[in-house]
Amino acid sequence: MESSDVQRKKIAVIGGGLVGSLNACFLAKKNFQVDVYEAREDIRVAKFARGRSINLALSYRGRQALNAIGLEDQIVSQGIPMRARMIHSLSGKKSAIPYGTKSQYILSISRENLNKDLLTAVEKYPNVKVHFGHRLLKCNPEEGVITVVGSDEVPVDITYDLIVGCDGAYSTVRTYLMKKPRFDYSQQYIPHGYMELTIPPKNGDYAMEPNYLHIWPRNTFMMIALPNMNKSFTCTLFMPFEDFEKLLTSSDVLNFFKKYFPDSIPLIGEQALARDFFLLPAQSMISVKCSSFHFKSHCVLMGDAAHAIVPFFGQGMNAGFEDCLVFDELMDKFNNDFSMCLPEYSRLRIPDDHAISDLSMYNYIEMRAHVNSRWFIFQKNMEQFLHAIMPSTFIPLYTMITFSRIRYHEALLHWHWQKKVINKGLFFFGTLIAIGSTYLLMCAMSLRPLHYFRRPWDWLAHFQKTGHVSLQTPWGH
Repeated sequence: MESSDVQRKKIAVIGGGLVGSLNACFLAKKNFQVDVYEAREDIRVAKFARGRSINLALSYRGRQALNAIGLEDQIVSQGIPMRARMIHSLSGKKSAIPYGTKSQYILSISRENLNKDLLTAVEKYPNVKVHFGHRLLKCNPEEGVITVVGSDEVPVDITYDLIVGCDGAYSTVRTYLMKKPRFDYSQQYIPHGYMELTIPPKNGDYAMEPNYLHIWPRNTFMMIALPNMNKSFTCTLFMPFEDFEKLLTSSDVLNFFKKYFPDSIPLIGEQALARDFFLLPAQSMISVKCSSFHFKSHCVLMGDAAHAIVPFFGQGMNAGFEDCLVFDELMDKFNNDFSMCLPEYSRLRIPDDHAISDLSMYNYIEMRAHVNSRWFIFQKNMEQFLHAIMPSTFIPLYTMITFSRIRYHEALLHWHWQKKVINKGLFFFGTLIAIGSTYLLMCAMSLRPLHYFRRPWDWLAHFQKTGHVSLQTPWGH
C-alpha cells in the first residue's frame, strides 16, 4: 500500500483512556488520519478526574508496547519497582515472596499520570485530533459510520475506514457488534467489591517498605497496598459485598480492622480510616469475554472493550497494551491491509485474552488464600529450583505471564503440564520414601537384620506366607 493511500485512510479511535491513546500513537506512526473521541473532558485540565483509580502494575508486555512508541523510559522513570509480595500475617509478621529473579520486578504506576502522558504523546502527532467531551451515539460497523455528539448536543455522522473500539468494559462499540450474527458475549460480576484507602507518608518517608506489593491475605478477602511517588501507599480492600454491607458505622469498621488488619490501623490512622471508608461505596468488578474481536474490515475491539478482566494478575492494562502491539505487528506483516489484519488479530488474541481472564480469576484465590499456605511456599520454591536448573523447560507461571511475551494461552497450557510433572515427581518420591520407611519399620518389628529381607517385597512375601510378623530370626528363636 502506497504512503499516499495510507494517508487517505481515516481511523476513529473510540475512547481516550490508556488503550485508546496508546493505540492512537501506533496508528499515527503509520501516517493514518486519526480521530480520538473521548466522552470525558481532558483529564489534564479537569479539576477532578473521574474513573477507576486502582494502581497499575506495569510489566514486560506493557513496557514492550510503550517501547515501540518511544515512551518506555519516560513512563518507567515515574514508576516504583516492586520486587516481591510482602505478606502481612494476622499477628503482624511480615514475609517476602519474590516475583522472580533479583533483576525481575513490576512497576507501581499512577493510572492518571500515565493517561496524561499518553494523551500528551498523542497530540504531538500532526495527523491526530483528540475530541474531548464527544460521546458515541451510534455505530454502524457495516458501513464504517459513527454518530457522535459534542457539547453542542448536535449529532454528527462521520464515515471512517476503520473504527477502533477502546471504550472500556461497557463499550458502546461492542453493543453494536453484539447485534451481528455469531457474535458471542458473556459477562460476569464477581461477588467481591473493592474500596480504596490511603497510607500517608510518615515523617516525610514511606510508612512501610516501598519496593513491595503488600498483601494482607485473609482467605475470603484481602487488602493490598502499592507505593506511590509521593511516598504514600494506595490500599485496596477486596471483599464480598455482603461483608461490606455489614460495616455500617465507624466503630464497625475500626473493630473489623482491629480484628483482621491490626497492623494497618496506625499506618492509615483511625480517624482517616473511619472517614474514608464511607466516602464511596464499594465498587464492582466485571469480567467480559466476547468473540469475535472484529467485524469484517471496518471495526475492531481492543482492551477492556474486548476483554475486561479482574485486576488480580495485574494484567488488565498490560494485556490491552499488548493488543495494540500485536495489531501493529500484524499491520506491518500484512502491509496495512485491514481485510487481512483484522481476522488474524481476532484469531491470535481471543484465546490469549480469554486465558488471562481465567488466570486473573484464579490469582485472586492465590493472593487471598494460597499465600498463607506452607504448601504454596514449598511449591514456589520448587518452581524456582527447577527453573534454575532447567530454565527453558520449567518456567513459573508468574514469570511467563509477567516477565515474557509467551502467549497467554500457551503459558496456561505449559503451566498445567508443569503441575502434572511436578505432582507426579512428588508422588513418585513420596512413594519411594513410604516404601523405604515401611521396609525399615518391618525389619525392626520382625527383629531381622536388614540384609535378611534384601528387597522390600521379600517382607511382603514373608508376611503372605506366615500370615503374621514372625519374631523368629534366621539363626533360631
